[in-house]
Amino acid sequence: MKIQVMGATVEVMHGDITEMKVDAIINPANNLLWMGGGISAAIKARGGEFIEGEAAKQGPVEVGQVVLTSAGNLPARHVIHAVIAGQDLKVTEVSLRTAVHNSLGQAAKKGISSIGIPSFDWGKGSLPLHVCAQAILEEVVNFLQDSQAIRRIVIVPRDQAAHDIYKEHLEKMFSR
Repeated sequence: MKIQVMGATVEVMHGDITEMKVDAIINPANNLLWMGGGISAAIKARGGEFIEGEAAKQGPVEVGQVVLTSAGNLPARHVIHAVIAGQDLKVTEVSLRTAVHNSLGQAAKKGISSIGIPSFDWGKGSLPLHVCAQAILEEVVNFLQDSQAIRRIVIVPRDQAAHDIYKEHLEKMFSR
């Protein structure tokens, strides 16, 4: 599903974020920037372990902050490590929103015009998927209302069920 928001394309596409042909992808990270499991592990496995080393050299950082690294062997050029949790691995809606907002801001600042965003439902300590979907999509739309720097944003849910939830939230937002 694709929609236009302030001249930019926002798309929900089921797939593997490590295969996205965009300028940058977002990695949901902890504050030490270790890439141990889930999306982080997939990024490290496909892109190269040095991505984790490059990120960890810039940490630790506060929850909500972001770190930019190269993307190694990934089709993307950059990885934006969005710190959504501390060492307790608890994610709040505020930490998620702040990290997404700061990721988009960092992308715009660095001249990144296309970005892939995972579904951010992060396992233990995570928020429910529908909360993640609403928060991420609202942050994307709010960002695009203030900046036209990013021209393509692809939300990449992990499976069909997550895709359907994102699609439903996007349809609700734009059917008003």
